[in-house]
Amino acid sequence: MLINVAETVVADALRGMAAVHPELTVDVERRVVVRRDAPVPGKVGLVSGGGSGHEPLHGGFVGVGMLDAACLGEVFTSPVPDQMVRAAAAVDSGAGVLFIVKNYTGDVLNFNMAAELAEDEGIQVASVLVNDDVAVTDSLYTAGRRGTGATLFVEKIAGAAAEQGAPLERVEAIARRVNEASRSFGVALGSCTTPAKGSPTFDLPSGELELGVGIHGEPGRERRAMMTSGEIADFAVDAVLEDRRPTGPVLVLVNGAGGTPLLELYGFAAEAHRVLRERGVPVARTLVGNYVTSLDMAGVSVTLCQVDDELLRLWDAPVQTPGLRWGR
Repeated sequence: MLINVAETVVADALRGMAAVHPELTVDVERRVVVRRDAPVPGKVGLVSGGGSGHEPLHGGFVGVGMLDAACLGEVFTSPVPDQMVRAAAAVDSGAGVLFIVKNYTGDVLNFNMAAELAEDEGIQVASVLVNDDVAVTDSLYTAGRRGTGATLFVEKIAGAAAEQGAPLERVEAIARRVNEASRSFGVALGSCTTPAKGSPTFDLPSGELELGVGIHGEPGRERRAMMTSGEIADFAVDAVLEDRRPTGPVLVLVNGAGGTPLLELYGFAAEAHRVLRERGVPVARTLVGNYVTSLDMAGVSVTLCQVDDELLRLWDAPVQTPGLRWGR
């Protein structure tokens, strides 16, 4: 691994982020990343966070048009309430703060506690839970559906609404709407390796894949012999459509798990478009790349979000973060 020692891998990454992105304020010790111009007067602050190892989620999505702050935990470990309160205080302009929380037990408990603590300090807080994964209902890390790729859609679209001056109630409603309109399904072709362990976190024999894997390597629906890209697209897209059949155009996220090259991801995107075309689902926009990752896992997930003119306009609005940028 390209690291110094496992114990400092998160701090070292944050030191690098601070060196490379002067538009951000990076607190390496407390592991909080804040946009440098925060708090923006009159603007709702957006705060998210989670375990490290999913980069660019969440620290790489801090900036204009997206998050105002992110809290980072250890690898695959939730940040703590003190970090979340500190982030909320750093971005609160008096217009309130929205917590965007992936549905994992540690994240949910700690963000709920942080919301209570922040309100004790006079900060108005609303929270939205992201639970888009259709693969399983309960898993090793969560009760209910896991939060995965739709987190990017929620942070981008709600972030655009906040950037344009929408009040807290409106930003919260838009975030909930995006989550409710989104569904995801992931596939692993190989395990990830955590710095602390130094070896694969789960056993996936050569020539097999895990259908419905979670972003921490949690088991999915089933294991099968290796399939072609087209066969995987058929299975993954159909799993999403079976859970929620869109009645209008969709945003598509073809998301790499961290160890799959763009050459393969774009090939999979072509197959996903084919399946959607065959199923009569129009595509409004597609984003391809490694955005919600699982360290070096080989694999892919597909996320669909049904959009209307308002959500599409907010998606297209300018964004400038380390991990996502257009229109500026």
